[in-house]
Amino acid sequence: MKPEPPFSSTKRRSPLTDYCFHAGLRDWGANYSSNDGEDRSHLRTFHRLSRDLLLESARERAWEMVVFGFVVVASAWPVIYMVVTVVKLLLRGRPLV
Repeated sequence: MKPEPPFSSTKRRSPLTDYCFHAGLRDWGANYSSNDGEDRSHLRTFHRLSRDLLLESARERAWEMVVFGFVVVASAWPVIYMVVTVVKLLLRGRPLV
């Protein structure tokens, strides 16, 4: 059970929030040095991860464009076929009425 903060009141109008919480940021890159060895390894890992993510998203986008192209061609084919048929009918010279 969480301890009550010293300034809590008995009437609660909002949800109970722990205002005395500390995130513990002492291990979050607090020490910086000029050593290029280990400090840059996290940065290289992040760049490698972001590059892999961008490459994967580019591959996914390419496949989506291919599928979208097939859908467009499949939906445009009946319209093109209808236009060609109407042009052939008009070139024969038959009356429209």
